[in-house]
Order: sequence, then structure tokens, then C-alpha cells
Amino acid sequence: MPHDTPLISTIVGGLVLAFILGALANRLRLPPLVGYLVAGVLVGPHTPGFVADQSLAPELAEIGVILLMFGVGLHFSLKDLLSVRGIAVPGAVVQIGFATLLGWGLGAFMGWPTGGSLVFGLALSVASTVVLLKALQERRLIETERGRIAVGWLIVEDLAMVLALVLIPAAASITGDGHGPVEPLSAGLNRLFGLDLGVGGIIAMTLVKVALFVALMLVFGRKLIPWTMHRIAHTGSRELFRLGVLAIALGVAFGASKLFGVSLALGAFFAGMVLAESELSHRAAQESLPLRDAFAVLFFVSVGMLFDPNILIERPLPVLATVFIIVIGKSIAAFLIVLLFRKPVSTALTISASLGQIGEFSFILAALGVDLGLLPAEGRDLILAGAIISIIINPLLFFVCDRMRPLLERPKHEEPAVEAAAPAADAGPAREEEQSDSDQVRPTALSGHAILVGYGRVGSIVGQNLKSSATAFLVIEDSDKRIIELRSQGIEVLSGNAVALETLDLANLAGARSLVIAIPNAFEACRIAEQGRAVNPSILIVARAHSDAEVEELRQHGADAVIMGEREIALGMVDRLAQVHHDSAPYEDGPSAGTIQPPVEPPPEKE
Repeated sequence: MPHDTPLISTIVGGLVLAFILGALANRLRLPPLVGYLVAGVLVGPHTPGFVADQSLAPELAEIGVILLMFGVGLHFSLKDLLSVRGIAVPGAVVQIGFATLLGWGLGAFMGWPTGGSLVFGLALSVASTVVLLKALQERRLIETERGRIAVGWLIVEDLAMVLALVLIPAAASITGDGHGPVEPLSAGLNRLFGLDLGVGGIIAMTLVKVALFVALMLVFGRKLIPWTMHRIAHTGSRELFRLGVLAIALGVAFGASKLFGVSLALGAFFAGMVLAESELSHRAAQESLPLRDAFAVLFFVSVGMLFDPNILIERPLPVLATVFIIVIGKSIAAFLIVLLFRKPVSTALTISASLGQIGEFSFILAALGVDLGLLPAEGRDLILAGAIISIIINPLLFFVCDRMRPLLERPKHEEPAVEAAAPAADAGPAREEEQSDSDQVRPTALSGHAILVGYGRVGSIVGQNLKSSATAFLVIEDSDKRIIELRSQGIEVLSGNAVALETLDLANLAGARSLVIAIPNAFEACRIAEQGRAVNPSILIVARAHSDAEVEELRQHGADAVIMGEREIALGMVDRLAQVHHDSAPYEDGPSAGTIQPPVEPPPEKE
């Protein structure tokens, strides 16, 4: 057996270091993405110690790009985009143009060619999907108007970058700045028929190929792919379903690249978008998530391997200028654009903070620009340095915006009272959203009450029973849609994550009689139970679980009673069978020999 295993060592070294540094970054309240990038720097050729294989890492990263774009496609919602298209589309286009112009100016100042400067500007103009969605989720903004605008803005940016990934190689092949790795279709026509299509012709042919691929996916793909997944799902094999999802993602991406000459990322994106229309899309996203995350981590590690830390010492001013464009230039542009559309200051601040960083597409564009000979290696290092620094300080940017929001909104709240009745029609969703946000920080006045964490399928049943029995209780929930529903029913609700001790303090955990943890996430449930027991030793803690291991873990962390859903379902089914067989028994002396008796407690399930 060969002992020289560069593939294994690259994967093991990248994942192990990414896990250690990602966990450290999470401990420091930074996105794990920062740890993944630093892990790549440590295994790269610019730092001492172990050096991963420089030829294998990019190929592993390409798989990460395919799966990452497939995931973006799975979460692509045309309906959500259309609901905010009036601001997201023009706003994103103007912001991309402004940031690209700033990046082009910096590149031109440093003497780079026009093509490289434009690629550099484009890379600085697009925000990271991972970082933006994580920031919105942590602040419970996904389902608010601000969150929808930010996500719609991000989708427009992603679509613009997907188009850029198609056009840049075509443009590079007809300029003296670079060398396109994929020969455009028009180049073959030039040789076969002696045609001279020129710059416009090559770009037009590229767009025709993309349009042909898109039409094929929308006409045939949206029928064939969901039909295929439904047939696989009916086999009942989870293994085959998971394999089918990956085969579609990788197969469509590879086929799109070979048959239509478009990027792997574009093919994967449309495969995900077509599959998103199926009711199996949620399951497909869940089944592909582990492998998608693993290869996405390898993608970020491979990007970090390309970064030369010496640029921070050798070229500090260009690094600062790059960070300024990303964090200040983009944010100010987005802030002013949102205000021009007459949106609230809170919305403008959220959008500007969300876009004050760069990520996945920036790395893809940087690598593509270097491969094509358009962007110098220094430009790639500046993009990577700007990404790492901007991601690190993005939470600080949100903190600053949160502190600025009351100051900027104060003039609105101090309007004369005589005008309060007149603009009632203008107090639309944005005004209601601001009022609901201000209500979120008020502590409860309840005592001796029940605290219900989560109001999903399980929590809603518990909540309705508590309400019907006139038990004093409140709900801790982080979904704005459910919060609005609860408030419409007159149920007290705190918006937040119960893992945060501050949220539990607002719920008066110390004065509560019981704590019901109805969320399915066992890790968060254990943390909540542990904090609940520490603050109130006499409180009754009831939680839910999906396995015996989770039951034991929750009990060790302070839960008094843990209900396992599968076990209760089985008990209910056995109880129902016992009633039916008992009622239909032909003997008066009691149940027949075949009667099913409900057991008091089933034996532990084997994993």
C-alpha cells in the first residue's frame, strides 16, 4: 500500500486545522470562516511547517464551489426577490457599479491593466452569502422587511457575479491582457467558417450559450430533475436520495461546463434553483448539507493557502485602501441608496452593515482573474486580506450601526404630537417593525409562570394547552412571523435566542415555576437547561429529544423530564392497538390471548 498520500494529507490537514481554528474563532465570537481562512494560511507555502498539495487543493476547492453554488440555488426564491425588486435590483446594481469603480480606481492607481482593475473592483463589490445570512439570523432579521431586502440584494449580487463568471473568460480571450482557459464557441466558428465576430460577437455568442443552457434547464430540467428526485424518494432509500442530490449537483455542473462552455458554478446554481421548486428541496438541502459544508471548508482553506501574509507588512497602504472600499465605501453607498428609496434609517443601517464584507464570490473572481492572467497576484492577496479583515470587523460594524440607530432616528420620534394622527396611513410595515423592535427589550412582569422556548410544531401545541388551562406563560421565539402570530393572539413573547442568558433574564427565569424547551436542537437545549438550573435550582425543566443519547445528555445538563418523540409515538400506537383489540375481544373474562397490552415503559432504543 502506498505511503505517499497527498490527497489524504491535504484533506486531513485542512479539515483538522480548520476545525481547531474555526472553533477558536467561534469562541472569540467571530465567524468560523475566519478560522478556515487562517487554517489555509498555515498550511500554505508562505508559512513554515506542513504544506498541503498545491495542485490538489484547487480541485477540492472547485467541488466546494459547485456544492456552495448548488446550495445558493436551493435557497433561491424568486417570490422573495420579486417582493423587494423595486429596491433590491436597482440598489444592488448601483452599489456594485460604485464599488467596482472604486476598485478600478485603486487598481489603476497601482498601475494594473484595465481588465485586472475591473476584476478587482468586481471582487470588492459582492458580499459573502455565508457571513450575511449568519449575521441576519443571529439578529433575527431574516423574516423582517430589512432582512428580505438584504437577502434580495444579495441574490441580485450573486446573479450579477454568475454572469460575470461567464463573461470574464470570454472578454479575456479577446484582449491582450489574459488567456482564457475555456475556448469560446465563437472561436471555433472563426476557424471553421472564417468568421470574424469581434468583441461583441464573442460576448453575444457567450450570452447565447448561457441562454440556451438556461432555457434547457427551465424547460426540461424543472420537469426532469424533480421527477427523478421523486422517483428516488419513492424507493425509500435515504442513501440513494443523498447520492442522487450530489449526482445532480455535480453532473449538471460538469455537463454545463463541457457542453455549453459555461462555468461550473453557473451549472450548479441552476441545478439547485430548478430543484428548489420541488417539495423535496428542503430534504435535498438537508441531505447535501454535511458534504456541502465539508467541501466549502476545504474551499476556504484552499483560498487561505493562496494568501501571502507578507503583504500586510510590505503593502500596508493598499491593504488599508482595500479595506476602506469594502467596509466604508460600500456601506456608505448602500446606506444612501436605501435612504433615496425612502426606507427607514434602521433598514439603511442594516443593509449597509450587511454588505460591509466580501467572501465566496470574491475569492472565485480573484482566482479566475489570476488564472486568466488579468489580475496580478498582488491583487488576489489584497482581496484575501480585505476579506479576512472585513469579516473580522463585520460584527463591530453591526454594533456601531446599532448604536447609531437611536441617534439618527431621534428626530423622527420627536415630531410634533399634532401630526401624530395625520400620517396614520404612512405607519406601514417599517414603522410597525421599528415599534416591535423597541418592545423586544422589555422584561416580563410575570412571576410563578411557565417559560416556553420555541413555538414550532411542538411548542405551539404546548402553548395552546397552557393558554386553554389559563396558565401564566410567555414564549421565547426568534422567528418574526411567529412573533407576529403570537402577539395577535395576545400571548406574551420575547424575541431572542434562549441560549443567551440576557434573554432568559428578561423572561424572569429566577421567578419562573417551569421551563419548557420545545426546540429540536439538542445542543442549544442542553445549554438552556444548564443555565436554567444554575439560575433557578427549583425550576421544573421539561425538554424534547430524538434519541436516547440526547435524553441522557439533557438530563445531565439539568432537565427533569425529557420526552423522546419516537418513543411517545410508539406508545400511542401501542395504546390505540390495545384499545381496539380489547374492545373487540370475544371473551367476557378479559382480553384474548392475542390482545396487545400497552407497556408501561419500552426498552431503550438501540442506535
